[in-house]
Amino acid sequence: MKTPLAAPFPASRFRRLRQTPALRDLVRETTLSTGDFIWPVFVRDGTGVEEPIASMPGVIRRSVDKIVEAAREAHALGIPAVCLFPYTDPALKTEDCAEAWNPENLSNRATRAIKDAVPDIAVMTDVALDPYNINGHDGFVEDGYVVNDRTVEALVKQALSQARAGSDIIGPSDMMDGRIGALRQALEGAGHQNVTLLSYAAKYASAFYGPFRDAVGASGALKGDKKTYQMDPANSDEAMRLIARDLSEGADMVMVKPGMPYLDICRRAKDTFGVPTYAYQVSGEYAMIAGAAERGWIDGEKAMLESLTAFRRAGCDGILTYFAPAAARILNG
Repeated sequence: MKTPLAAPFPASRFRRLRQTPALRDLVRETTLSTGDFIWPVFVRDGTGVEEPIASMPGVIRRSVDKIVEAAREAHALGIPAVCLFPYTDPALKTEDCAEAWNPENLSNRATRAIKDAVPDIAVMTDVALDPYNINGHDGFVEDGYVVNDRTVEALVKQALSQARAGSDIIGPSDMMDGRIGALRQALEGAGHQNVTLLSYAAKYASAFYGPFRDAVGASGALKGDKKTYQMDPANSDEAMRLIARDLSEGADMVMVKPGMPYLDICRRAKDTFGVPTYAYQVSGEYAMIAGAAERGWIDGEKAMLESLTAFRRAGCDGILTYFAPAAARILNG
């Protein structure tokens, strides 16, 4: 769309529309609301546990009972969904990753508990093997290489386990080829036609994931890197091809991850496909803002809201963000 020509100065004074809060509100192009958020939360074993994560100021791991309390808080604030990430006991991490589809694993227990207590909130679950893999990778490792097809078979078992537990939104974050089609076919075949797939369609091999790996206990386990299956940060056209493929295989929504370093990808995705498009404001992005605010280097609230508005301006329909409850409290007044 071409920018319309403005009358020459002084007939045109752009500052006229900036001089009062009322005028700024009237002409604001982008809005941010609590309904735009999915809140990622970390679940761990125990009862009554709230465990701080050093690399993510203000973020904690919660036991299942405390996760239920967090879901109640989110619902009261108008946040429509929470996304579960398990901190798995290292003793349960294995080469075969069987804990990933255990009906009684942390993610499934937390899903059932939330749906029992707060049925109106949507629960999103993560499909990838890294929380359960002794190698710290999203897929099976054979001779030092993360294999694709065998991993997809395991992801199908994991997703079906999550759907049976009551997950509303399944988020495949593994970046294996063909997994969306396999997951959609399996869910349809098992009677889970209404389970939504939010595909991590354009997930980059980023340096911004470090604090997250601390939060789920995957940092020490990871051997090597994830560059053979996550995207090269230099690529943009490839992201469009990946999104097109995942939509053709049955994805309902798509995600770009990380967020702020890839706002151009968010905009391209929304303009190209016009489908529900999300971004994940990942742990490193959160930690930079929260850490700088903690030290008094920036105004944390203003930086938080500015960063979240940037996602909406770039075309995102919603944002996965650890700031969700703090931002919602401000937006709710």
